[in-house]
Amino acid sequence: MPRITVRGLTVNQVCQMSEGLIDQLATICGCEPDNFTLECLNHTAIFAGKPVEAYPFIEVAWFERGSVIRNQVAKSITDHVVALGIPEVEVAFSTYAKEAYYINGISCE
Repeated sequence: MPRITVRGLTVNQVCQMSEGLIDQLATICGCEPDNFTLECLNHTAIFAGKPVEAYPFIEVAWFERGSVIRNQVAKSITDHVVALGIPEVEVAFSTYAKEAYYINGISCE
């Protein structure tokens, strides 16, 4: 936790930025790098009935850490994607409620 889901980048691109990104995010969030899950979804974007190249969309699912940390995380992700030569990326956050999140059947509340 946090879980980062990447769409619109190749597995190689995600691998290329993964270590530096996760290390930086761990520092920002004040947790260990092994707390993060990084997923790269293989999907096909469709426009006007035809497959098209997808733009990068990255979702961070986590327990809320406040706007300062959230802004730093979004900037770090954006900087790492832009460093790959990709000019535009969107980052969105989904927040879990601790009372609705369970690990091995035990609430995180």
